[in-house]
Amino acid sequence: MNPERNKLYAGAAMGLLLAALAGFGVARMTGPSAPTAETEAAADAAQTDTVVITQDGIKTSRIGVAPAAAGGVAGIILASATVEATPDAEAVLTARAAGTVTRIFKRIGDPVSAGETIALVESRDASAIAADRSTAAARVTLASRQLARERILLNQGVSPRADYETAEANLAVAQAEARQASAAASAAMVSRDGRSVAVVSSISGRITSAPVNLGAFVQAETELFRVADPRRLQIEASMPAADALRVKAGDRVELTTNNGQKVEGQVRSATGVVDPQTRQATVVVTPSGGGGLIAPGQLVQARIFASGGDAASGVNVPQDAVQTLGDRSVVFVRTRQGFKAQTVRVGTRSGGMVEIASGLPANTVIATTNAFLLKAELGKESAE
Repeated sequence: MNPERNKLYAGAAMGLLLAALAGFGVARMTGPSAPTAETEAAADAAQTDTVVITQDGIKTSRIGVAPAAAGGVAGIILASATVEATPDAEAVLTARAAGTVTRIFKRIGDPVSAGETIALVESRDASAIAADRSTAAARVTLASRQLARERILLNQGVSPRADYETAEANLAVAQAEARQASAAASAAMVSRDGRSVAVVSSISGRITSAPVNLGAFVQAETELFRVADPRRLQIEASMPAADALRVKAGDRVELTTNNGQKVEGQVRSATGVVDPQTRQATVVVTPSGGGGLIAPGQLVQARIFASGGDAASGVNVPQDAVQTLGDRSVVFVRTRQGFKAQTVRVGTRSGGMVEIASGLPANTVIATTNAFLLKAELGKESAE
């Protein structure tokens, strides 16, 4: 065998052997690296007040996360509030004429569209209005024929121009009366057969009230239905006039329902006018979401973060966000790996909120609910 060829084979074999050894070395370095990193992270967690937790873990533990709000506790106003439909989101449907309810097409809770007929009321007034409309239309037809005849006679020189002008004026009057009769019939929602007036919804929404029965005799302008659009809501909060003066349009509002659900909102306006009976002023809040959590007539608690006066400085967090570790007060700041306990100096407590005097910049994302779970996790790591 050729010596040179033997050297070539030997070199190739050595190369394959080195490659295999290198691959094994890489496998060893990559294989145990993951558990080693986790072990180091767990060790660091105990030393740096850090809790390592995934996003799924946060969701499963129901740990609430939100930015720390700017403003001291003195700037927070608690008020009882009522959910109302906006003025253009509720309509009262009435009978346009006295009569008997002969048809009802919708019930409470049913959805309706703008322009949809909800019920029919058979009425003598409807018949009279329909008759006036028909009479006016007939007069227009007669006046049109008379004008056409006078135009022919004028062109033939048989009739004077004055007769033609009189016929022309009679047609204009008849057309004006016809428009008036048609408008009256439309306003009364007179049906095509002229026997009934229709009860028609002016907005889209759902029927919230229907105090009417089939066969009942109702007077004109009697309320038969109420329709409201549940998507267009406003919250009316009552508070002393002194507090209302500190509230400005655009101030953040946190709404809490009876079952503890949170809905964010924003101040739309503060009237500043005191009701003579309740001695309270009204602040109107527009919810930014939570359409499925609140409904007209519902009572909620409003926490208004007022920006007026001297209450704009400082940082405030929910009371549950502040935990005690030994002799320290801490909040848990959100990090990429989970949370880190941040030492803070606590100030005034009021209305379920705590003012942070130092140690936490505004808008820092922290754990706001179930923070005690993070504290418990740190306790486990310290014990280990």
